[in-house]
Amino acid sequence: MKISSILNQQLPGRLSFHGQDYAFVDLPGLFGARLRELPMVLRLLLENVVRHGQGEERERSVEAIFDWLGSGTSQDEIAFQPGRVLMHDTTSTPALVDIAAMRDAVAEAGGDPAALTPCLPVDVSVDHSLAVEVFATGSAAEENLQHEMRRNRERYRFLRWASGALEGVRIHPPGTGIMHTVNLEQLATVVITETREGEAWLVPDVMLGTDSHTPMINGIGVLGWGVGGLEAETVMFGMPTMLRIPEVIGVRLVGALAPEAQATDLALVVTKRLRELDVTGKFVEFFGPGVSSLTAGDRAVVANMAPEYGATTGFFAVDDQTLRYLRETGRSSEAVAQVETYCRAAGLWFDPQARPTYTASIEIDLSAIGVQVAGPTRPQDLHAYGEVPRVLDELDFTPAQASDLPRHPVAIAAITSCTNTSDPRLIITAGLLARNARRHGLAPPAWVKTSLAPGSPAAATYLKRAGLLEDLAAVGFDIVGYGCTTCIGNPGPLTREIAEAQAAGTCRAVAILSGNRNFPGRVHPELDLGFIMSPALVVAFGLVGNAEHDLQRQPLGRGNDGANVYLRDLWPSREEVDAAVAGALDAADFAADFQRASRNMVWEALDAPQTARFPWDENSTALRRPPFASVAEGSQLGHYTAYPLLVLGDDVTTDHISPASAIPPDSLVADFLVARGERRDDLNVFASRRGNWEVMVRAAFHNKSLNNRLAPGAPVAHTQHVPSGEVIPILDAAERYRAAGESVVVVAGERYGMGSSRDWAAKGQRLLGVRAVLAVSFERIHRSNLIGMGILPLAMPQGMSAASLAIGTGDRLEIEAEAGRLVPRAEIPVTVWRASGESERFLATVQVETQAEIALLEAGGVIPSILRQTLNGTTEE
Repeated sequence: MKISSILNQQLPGRLSFHGQDYAFVDLPGLFGARLRELPMVLRLLLENVVRHGQGEERERSVEAIFDWLGSGTSQDEIAFQPGRVLMHDTTSTPALVDIAAMRDAVAEAGGDPAALTPCLPVDVSVDHSLAVEVFATGSAAEENLQHEMRRNRERYRFLRWASGALEGVRIHPPGTGIMHTVNLEQLATVVITETREGEAWLVPDVMLGTDSHTPMINGIGVLGWGVGGLEAETVMFGMPTMLRIPEVIGVRLVGALAPEAQATDLALVVTKRLRELDVTGKFVEFFGPGVSSLTAGDRAVVANMAPEYGATTGFFAVDDQTLRYLRETGRSSEAVAQVETYCRAAGLWFDPQARPTYTASIEIDLSAIGVQVAGPTRPQDLHAYGEVPRVLDELDFTPAQASDLPRHPVAIAAITSCTNTSDPRLIITAGLLARNARRHGLAPPAWVKTSLAPGSPAAATYLKRAGLLEDLAAVGFDIVGYGCTTCIGNPGPLTREIAEAQAAGTCRAVAILSGNRNFPGRVHPELDLGFIMSPALVVAFGLVGNAEHDLQRQPLGRGNDGANVYLRDLWPSREEVDAAVAGALDAADFAADFQRASRNMVWEALDAPQTARFPWDENSTALRRPPFASVAEGSQLGHYTAYPLLVLGDDVTTDHISPASAIPPDSLVADFLVARGERRDDLNVFASRRGNWEVMVRAAFHNKSLNNRLAPGAPVAHTQHVPSGEVIPILDAAERYRAAGESVVVVAGERYGMGSSRDWAAKGQRLLGVRAVLAVSFERIHRSNLIGMGILPLAMPQGMSAASLAIGTGDRLEIEAEAGRLVPRAEIPVTVWRASGESERFLATVQVETQAEIALLEAGGVIPSILRQTLNGTTEE
């Protein structure tokens, strides 16, 4: 039967629940046995296009999804329409600044500025700005929150304006938790009731977030993934996300985790296995009998690490564990029953015996997983926890002189990040280990900066009920607040002992954290080594204070009785953890604590403007109207010859391109801010300045571990201006090229743009005049952000690398990228004109997946596209 006939005869389906009739997309009724062949993520995409699509477009999309079964891949694109958008404060600030600036542009062009407002619900969690200034004291959380509100007052006032001026934008104030934890515990419904043409429908809760760890919500069966702020802006203004039907990698889980293994260990193993497979830009789905042995908390940890293993998703379908989690976090019995009724009827309920068709699949035996760590510079570098000394020894660091500190002291021991603080079991395990350490009289050395920053204020309640808050505090792990803190690069200053030893070269300190990323400089600009691990292991390493200590074989120290104390003496049994979790959790806490935290009086007292247009302050160092929010911005496509602005290697992260960490007081960025009245000792973090384009363009490529092959050994954020041969700040070089009418490009290696979904990593390059980036490969979100700013991403041909291309001083690149010749994944000629007069020509592949992305490049990016759409709708009358 033709797709058109199927859709016309049985759409919509009907479902009765608690005396209410609902319409829904009855996937089993429409597609029968064929549905069982599809991975669950494709079933959800299928439901979305059936519900939102119309006519021939819908038929083509449905046919394309089922055609995918033939090869596990597709070149077809579909329109995906999420139901909501989730942002955090440091991605929402530039997005909302863009909107405020676009409102100005609309008004100046004769349109109605109020017409430019989001079409979807937008939740913003203020969680990325909290820094660990105060630690190891009971007042730390309160004092750190005071510092946060003082430093970010102007930016938070702007967010308050946005929540009033932009319909549907809801801001969750500081102290309410990390965005992904808030999503899990408060926002996600799994199933949504909505009204369509006067009729009640049940539909899946599907969403997008402006943070790469948005897939954490996949752990409870909600399909969501991270996008850049620019892509989110298109969705917010009613444009669907055009998505090439993805390849789907199946991860079959068998067995059950051993008693000593935790969700963190599984997540790190999955990260290593999938990085080896290369799942960049692909969807990952977990299936098999082992899935049923994992709690929703376990699954959320694994799903959270999707960007670390390179995937768009890390999906677990809805089952009894999902329902259990919803009950444990205070959802109503009716809401839980509705989820089960709908998912079973709609063909979205997990079957542990099912074997859908996947593009490729691997198997992981859960019972074979031990206690793991990852590091010292990438989350996919997996080791057994006892191997840390060997890994560090292989670095062969020699101290400049003798010191009282170890060669590799633990500078930071942080229980941090939504990844491992959203699962109560992981936090309670750490608390029990702290209790046992306290009983033995163990405590961290003075040089270790310890911190506990849970993803939710409910954590304090359940830890207190379990009697573990005092035990954690006794070994230095007082709660320092509810936000991303160390994981996002806001650990505050290092201890005096570490800072002085680092400066003197007598140690090479290490960060120990329960986060998700450990790229050099990510956690702290002065730390290039870090290990990711479970919260309990963080406590153990913190107690020792020496990263080269073998926790598997050596004692952590001597107890009160003088006897050696080993990690095995402190590690709680599974039965102890089970009992503590059962006694600590109360479903009523989650909503009550969130509501209590939401009543932030300092936040409520902020005096926000009540106008449709935001009143900019030209003297502000936090908020400035960006020049790219203009109708005049046009396409950068064309046939041109360009100088390389920078030539970079592999694994250049968005932290390298646009850092989020503390602004170094001796930097050019600091000089710029100090000249405008800021205190050099209180400059806050780069992320807090994302509303000011003048700061952020100077912050571009500001990372001391970035190796620019065009100017080896140059100071931070410097490059060579090729025509003059001078090594100068990158911004100065870019301005010289612009003044001379010269184009510039960036050349890079593999995985360009790894890490956070940071739109300023693309915006900064656009402001520097970058027309194209030529790299071996791109990470998914950064590729999208480049296109969103009108920058063309080009992949080198197979076998070529940044090193083999060997771009040197005086070389230029001719790129033939005229607008009319571009199609998705087209090959275009690139010629390298050597300084010697020789040339080398090859074909580069346009890293553009859909025709909609071609249209964005032709428009000059997302913002000009939105402006033209808005003006067409408000000035035609």
